[in-house]
Amino acid sequence: MSSTVPTDAQLSELAAQVAADLLQHKLMLVTAESCTGGWIAKTLTDQPGSSAWFDAGVVVYSYEAKEALLGVNPRTLEHAGAVSEETVLEMVSGAMARYGAGVAVAVTGIAGPSGGTQDKPVGTVWIGWKRRGGYAHARLFQFTGDREAIRRQSVAAALSGVRKALTG
Repeated sequence: MSSTVPTDAQLSELAAQVAADLLQHKLMLVTAESCTGGWIAKTLTDQPGSSAWFDAGVVVYSYEAKEALLGVNPRTLEHAGAVSEETVLEMVSGAMARYGAGVAVAVTGIAGPSGGTQDKPVGTVWIGWKRRGGYAHARLFQFTGDREAIRRQSVAAALSGVRKALTG
């Protein structure tokens, strides 16, 4: 996937492909989102008939919400931070454990314009995926652009990863 910023039409097409994959596999999806603020869930539920394959979406910005709604360990947040591989793996596993879905995706990152550090600059995004019965896995992305561009790229990467989890 290129680092170009996806358009609404491209995100919609990707969501339609995810929908077809989920229907084919007879699976439901749950999303756990931080920096995308529910954009993944919105893109998916914009698809007609999404209730057949979309289970739930959780938006968690604060440490407390990540702990309460997804079961992220406070020690993980304290030691690794919210934007980390450890946290996104706990987010995606927590989403899977709490909802009836067969597939989960989670995202946490720094969309900017502020909040970045030398170690975790603006554009740092961790995305995790998990399929029921399998292991959670995560990938680090370094997106560029303004807040919207980073969020759009995050949504596209998350959806592409769901497709890989279903077909790979």
